[in-house]
Amino acid sequence: MKKIFRTMFIASLAVVVAGCGNTGKKAEVQPVQVVEETPSVSVVQVAKRDVPQTATYTSTVQAYVKNNIVPQMTGRIVKINAEIGDFVKKGQILAEIDKAQLQQAQLQLHNQEVELERLRSLYEAGGLSQSDLDAIELQYNVTKTQVENLLENTILRSPIDGVVTSRNYDAGDMYGMSAPIFTVEQIVPVKLLVGVSESDYSKVRKGDSVEITAEAVPGKTFYGKISRIYPTIDPATRTFTVEVVVNNNYKTLRPGMFVRATLNFGTNHNVVVPDVAVVKQQGSGERFIYILNDNGTVTYQKVTVGRRMGSEYEILEGVDDGATVVTGGQIRLKDGIEVVVK
Repeated sequence: MKKIFRTMFIASLAVVVAGCGNTGKKAEVQPVQVVEETPSVSVVQVAKRDVPQTATYTSTVQAYVKNNIVPQMTGRIVKINAEIGDFVKKGQILAEIDKAQLQQAQLQLHNQEVELERLRSLYEAGGLSQSDLDAIELQYNVTKTQVENLLENTILRSPIDGVVTSRNYDAGDMYGMSAPIFTVEQIVPVKLLVGVSESDYSKVRKGDSVEITAEAVPGKTFYGKISRIYPTIDPATRTFTVEVVVNNNYKTLRPGMFVRATLNFGTNHNVVVPDVAVVKQQGSGERFIYILNDNGTVTYQKVTVGRRMGSEYEILEGVDDGATVVTGGQIRLKDGIEVVVK
């Protein structure tokens, strides 16, 4: 190992003693040689390789469609046909409201229908004017629309295939329009709203595949696609929202689950270095690497880092393909110093 010798003068407080007695002479300054070793470092040769450009964000699973089952009028609930957790089909009857108003309107409609048929015969015989017939037909159509509306709000059906996630009333309660009777959520498919960094805005495309993992379902990976990209950036978080749809055919993902969504923006071909080779400069966000030269010296090199992949960094700028970088012993280094490789 190479050694560097330098002479340091150290003042001694001792008094030189001659023979057995004190001669009274002052201590002499003695030159001392101190040996300083050349710093030893560990190094590795780096190379370019394909680097997947991925980013992982957190999100919460949401129902694809969420419907609150609410009649447009007050009334007594006479029948409840579903419970929380039940899977229901589109058009399935969930609840029934008292039918008194509906039956009254249906009877009125029947009477108007009979009267309308009689008046049409009278009109055809020339005993009724066109305007009088039109007025009767208008009245009949109004009553028919009223019956259809009452029917829709008396017999409550599910508008979607989904699962009942809430029920706020029991049979016999008077519905007071304070809360929905049922909430039905479609969970095949489900969706995620993911806040993506604005720096990736130009990289996201509708239809891109998204990899999803859920803490509640360890060891399983789900896949979805970006179905919608929101057009604005949130100035508070500097993110924009993308909507991801996941098929969820086995109903494994449920609304409210915490998930991680990984977006893939393609692949770059850049130099990759061990993370221990990258040193952050104190007092700033700058990062640098020491590169070993052919003559045994090191060069301080500022670098621009990209993606972090476990224990490695992608280097966007500052290190050439095939360079030898220092991975240990940087604390004793400075630009241009000679080193010894372990």
